[in-house]
Amino acid sequence: MTADVRITGLRLTPLFLAFKQPYHWAGRVDHGSAVVLVEVETDAGITGTGESTASLAAEGTVAALRAVEPLFVGQPVHDVTRLCHEARHLGSFNHTPWHADFVLAGFEMALWDIIGKAAGQPVHRLLGGAVRDEVDYFGFVQGDTTEELVEDARGLAAAGYGVIYLKVGRGDAADVANTAAVREAIGGRRLRLDPNCAWSVPDAIRMIHRLEPFDIDWVEQPTTLLSVSAMRQVREAVNVPIAADQAVFTPADVYDICRQRAADAIVLSPHEAGGLLAFGRAAAIAEAAGVPVCLHGQGVSGLTDAAQHHLGLCTANLTEGNQIMHQLLREDIVATPDLTPVDGKIGAIAGPGIGVELDRDAVARAAERYAKGAAS
Repeated sequence: MTADVRITGLRLTPLFLAFKQPYHWAGRVDHGSAVVLVEVETDAGITGTGESTASLAAEGTVAALRAVEPLFVGQPVHDVTRLCHEARHLGSFNHTPWHADFVLAGFEMALWDIIGKAAGQPVHRLLGGAVRDEVDYFGFVQGDTTEELVEDARGLAAAGYGVIYLKVGRGDAADVANTAAVREAIGGRRLRLDPNCAWSVPDAIRMIHRLEPFDIDWVEQPTTLLSVSAMRQVREAVNVPIAADQAVFTPADVYDICRQRAADAIVLSPHEAGGLLAFGRAAAIAEAAGVPVCLHGQGVSGLTDAAQHHLGLCTANLTEGNQIMHQLLREDIVATPDLTPVDGKIGAIAGPGIGVELDRDAVARAAERYAKGAAS
């Protein structure tokens, strides 16, 4: 295959990914999420697949990609950095960089899929090669009541997950009761808590002191995403490590978090960073500051989880207990490979590109769910 593979167009399909059960967190209860399947077609007959997050309305993501599509048609797929840079700094994205990152990440993901397929190599080899044979993921506790959370936590511990992750920020009494019960259920496994920005600085300090006796591995984004200094105040006042999540998107955000010594770990996804390359730059900044990074999961399919798994394989300063979300879906759109963790771990994906094969029937059903109003 020649290196001069050029883009001929985009196929964009809004999907609604339904969860197996209601997804409870501090902000609300979700029943699924909208994404856009991004398929980049080329003159070599190779199609690359990626996935852009879409909040609850995919039309905005589709419209934004259609607006910049003329910049891509006829261009070499290998010009990943230039194409994404030009799209990010032109048109409607000029004053909304965060929106650009979430939208363009799926396009960039598809380019890497094409490049890998053309080269016959998995994406992690194109990004510098693997530094580990497998990536460790946490067990994500689901449920509403304490009893439901305990039952799920026991199952995750029995499945071999070494890190267990629990949503808090649902009221002081519930947070203490749930944390205590889950700690008892999982024994000595590492326990992480995530209040999703629910606490003020005083509340965060008070609640973390109350929860500290349950041997917390870290508390993720305890305060508002709008203030790095607020998170730093909490970190300086407690003995439990603090991880930054919603307060960090771009490599510049990572630099600011590290400069202010506001967090002990960075939780980040390629969608938030703006693509696989941007995630790598962000991870390098954190590594220079001696701060580890953790893959952040969102309401996405196994396609995204596979793509960012390649990042996990080749990121030197990666933590244990990373996040995936496809296991929460009623039906994934990935047919192969099997992305089920074994003892909390997934090994290297060997196929070229991202290395997944889509279940086209599942894609059609997810598209139909979105078309019907994302309610079925």
